[in-house]
Amino acid sequence: MRVEIWSDIACPWCYVGKARFEKGLAAFAHRDDVEVVYRSFELDPGRAKDDTALVVDMLAEKYGRTREEARAMEEGVASNARSEGLGYRIEGRDHGSTFDIHRLLHLAKARGRQDELLNLAYRANFAEERSVFAPETLIDLAVEAGLDEAEARAVLTDADAYADDVRADEREAAELGATGVPFFVLDRRYGVSGGQPAEVFTQALEQAWQGRVITEIGRDSGDAAACGPDGCEVPHAGPHADAHA
Repeated sequence: MRVEIWSDIACPWCYVGKARFEKGLAAFAHRDDVEVVYRSFELDPGRAKDDTALVVDMLAEKYGRTREEARAMEEGVASNARSEGLGYRIEGRDHGSTFDIHRLLHLAKARGRQDELLNLAYRANFAEERSVFAPETLIDLAVEAGLDEAEARAVLTDADAYADDVRADEREAAELGATGVPFFVLDRRYGVSGGQPAEVFTQALEQAWQGRVITEIGRDSGDAAACGPDGCEVPHAGPHADAHA
C-alpha cells in the first residue's frame, strides 16, 4: 500500500503531522507493507528565491499583529511540536521560497534518500540555527542525507532540474482538491487532511488496508491543523482557530 504525503518545509503542521503519522504507522500491523512517498506543495509559490524574512516579523506584518502577538501565535504551534518530542525555535527562524528544497527532495527521492533529507530539512528549519533558504545549508543537508555533493550542487545550479517534477506534484494536489498541507492520500482512495492525532492515522491505514470506501478522514476534526496559502492554523480549545503562515 502506498501513502503519498503532500507537504512543505515551511509548514509547521507538516513537521508535526509527519511525526504523528509515523507514530500512527508504527501502530499499524501491516506497517512493513506501506510505501511512503512525499510530494511537493509550496505554501508561497510566488515568493522570490532571495526574499527571506524572520518568521515572527513576517507574521506580524501579514496579519497586522504586534510582534508579541505574532510570537504568541508561534508559541501555540511550538507547544504542539514539543508535545511530539520535536524541537521548535521561534526567534531567529526565517521564511522564504521552498522551491529549491523541493527540487532537491526530488533528487533525494530518485536516490532513495528522500526521508533522510526531509527529516534533516525539517530539523534545520524548525529546531536548529540553520537557514534552509541558504544554498550552502541545503548542500550540507544533502550530503548529511547521503547524497553526492557535486550532484546536489548541479541541481541547485540548474533552475530547470526537477522543476517539472515539483510542478507536477502541485498540479496533482490541486486535482485532488488539496488546498492545504499536510495532505495524506492512502492507496489513491482515502484522504486525510491536516496533522491528525496518531490514532486517526492508524485508523485510516486500517481502513485503507481493508479496502473500505470513504471520502476523506478528518477534514472537520477539531484536533487537526493544516497550512494553506492563507496561513497555518493554531488550534484552540474551541472550534475556531487563528491562522498564521
